[in-house]
Amino acid sequence: MAVKLHRCVNLLVKGPHPCWKVQKALDEAGINYEIVKEKYFGPREETVSRTGQKRFPWVEFEDGSVYRDESKDMAQRIREGKLTEAPSSQPPSASATA
Repeated sequence: MAVKLHRCVNLLVKGPHPCWKVQKALDEAGINYEIVKEKYFGPREETVSRTGQKRFPWVEFEDGSVYRDESKDMAQRIREGKLTEAPSSQPPSASATA
């Protein structure tokens, strides 16, 4: 399973940082992922349009659906091997937004 981890650009920040928690859980679970660095400051248009909120991190699945939750809950789900069972949402279709 290849997923995209949308996170802030602060890749060097470790510890209790939310983006790092989820990235570490993906690493420990051996899940292949691509990092998509998002703006740390600013409006975060893509994040809002895809998740309905401005917060990081969030995961984008191959089918375009997304999963966003509190980082501790995301990390726990990943460690339990249940990432694919996570509640996900589809981005609005192009016809619905036109």
